[in-house]
Amino acid sequence: GIGGASQCGLQISIINSPAEYIQRFIRETWLQRYGSSPSEDMITLMWSFVVSIYSIGGLLGSLSAGYLSVRFGRKKAMLLANIPALLSAALMGLSRLCGSFEMLIAGRLFSGVCGGLGLNIHLMYAGECAPRKLRGLTAITASTAIALGKFAGFALGLREVLGADDLWPVLMATNAIPALIQLLTLPFFPDSPRYLLIDKKDKEACI
Repeated sequence: GIGGASQCGLQISIINSPAEYIQRFIRETWLQRYGSSPSEDMITLMWSFVVSIYSIGGLLGSLSAGYLSVRFGRKKAMLLANIPALLSAALMGLSRLCGSFEMLIAGRLFSGVCGGLGLNIHLMYAGECAPRKLRGLTAITASTAIALGKFAGFALGLREVLGADDLWPVLMATNAIPALIQLLTLPFFPDSPRYLLIDKKDKEACI
């Protein structure tokens, strides 16, 4: 669940702490770009895009999860979910340096795609790999990973950690850490027996 369901929890909670700083960043960027200060309604609209577009990305990721998990297998599909995670981390981490709040919006969209993919495929992969007696317990790991992701997001968002004005881009890019951990560890895991038997018709590998 490190790179699967935890990504979803992390991105849900991580946006709360830097809200004031991001809105200020939108105001300053708009002023530098257009030479006039934006209205409060415009700042609220841009901030709403930053927050809510994560759900649009989650919808796109969830709709793609079924196809990718059959096309590439559960394990490879979870590895592929780290691509939008790393892309979103790069976009959000560099948004202030590039003076572009649009990069922040795009980064949140890609992080939503990662969350939608990871959460759905995590449930499939864990449930199909688990022994029958532990299947229910293994399925619960998804909600546990979401809770841990939320806790990590709140902890990292503290002003004493990464919740300061000059560190919020680093905070927004922290979703790269679980993605890198999963990229390094998941290749050593087996693939789903159900995928190997039903989709690949490989009975020997399934056994």
